[in-house]
Amino acid sequence: MLAYILRRLGYGVGVVFGVLFVLFVLFFQIATPDDIARRALGEKARAQDIEDWKANNGYDRPLWPWQDFRDNQLFTHYHSMLRFDFGRSDVDGTPIARRLREGVAPSLTITVPIFVLSLLLTVLLGLFVAFFRETYIDIAGVFLCVLGMSVSILLYIIGGQFLIGKLLHWFPISGFDLDPSVMLRFIALPVMIGVLSAAGGDVRFYRTVFVEETGRDYVRTARAKGAGELRVMLRHVLRNSLIPILTRVVVTIPFLFVGSLLLENFFGIPGLGSLTVDSIQQNDFRTLRVIVFVFSLMFIGGQIATDISYAAVDSRVRLE
Repeated sequence: MLAYILRRLGYGVGVVFGVLFVLFVLFFQIATPDDIARRALGEKARAQDIEDWKANNGYDRPLWPWQDFRDNQLFTHYHSMLRFDFGRSDVDGTPIARRLREGVAPSLTITVPIFVLSLLLTVLLGLFVAFFRETYIDIAGVFLCVLGMSVSILLYIIGGQFLIGKLLHWFPISGFDLDPSVMLRFIALPVMIGVLSAAGGDVRFYRTVFVEETGRDYVRTARAKGAGELRVMLRHVLRNSLIPILTRVVVTIPFLFVGSLLLENFFGIPGLGSLTVDSIQQNDFRTLRVIVFVFSLMFIGGQIATDISYAAVDSRVRLE
């Protein structure tokens, strides 16, 4: 198992280096250092001001290591990212690491409740629909799931803000405060919308997994021994469905730290999702590169954790 983990970590390191190279190529293909300087200073900035800005922000050096292996943008890109020295924003000079730290808590306050509530609710609903498979309850459940999947999350957000926020006045439409006494009021509506918008796809996925497991040999054996249908679903089907459930859950975990772009933007939550949207709108390429890199690290780590966790939930899995 140790050899497998080391091999997967080696693959992960290779992917990280590849991601950094692709990031560098893509961002500097979209905008040259002169373009970045003009967007930071304004289109009417003088040529000398642009050159000074490039020199102050490290954009005056060549992109590729053709002349000097160390004095170039590519080397600096790898060196700073791998040391987690993210530098400062291209727009206002704010340290990017500080902006990331400030955005993590607001993002987690909505993504973690959405993740936990959605997991519990959709697994139970998927198990319930699978229990009544090939009945009108199953047909109605699948229909509602497909209907929910077909509706854009924008409609959930706008409808929830109008109905619950504006008409019923149950929760604020936007805003955020980390004070525990008022925080629940600000996160309740986005959490409700996040759970509801994801329920259709998740319930349909879990229902498919459970129905597939009900046709296995061990399920027929359990029924032949006299086990009731409820016991079969809870003790056998649910337990042996943990690997696909675990795969979906662990892959989702990195997204918790990155935040929700639409929810944070519409509800005025100053998390990493809002930071990403602001960076795109302000052409803050350095911050965008850092956000994509951090997310890539989390996603790669999540993939490795998924493979390792298989052995923990299923004794039949051997990592070699």
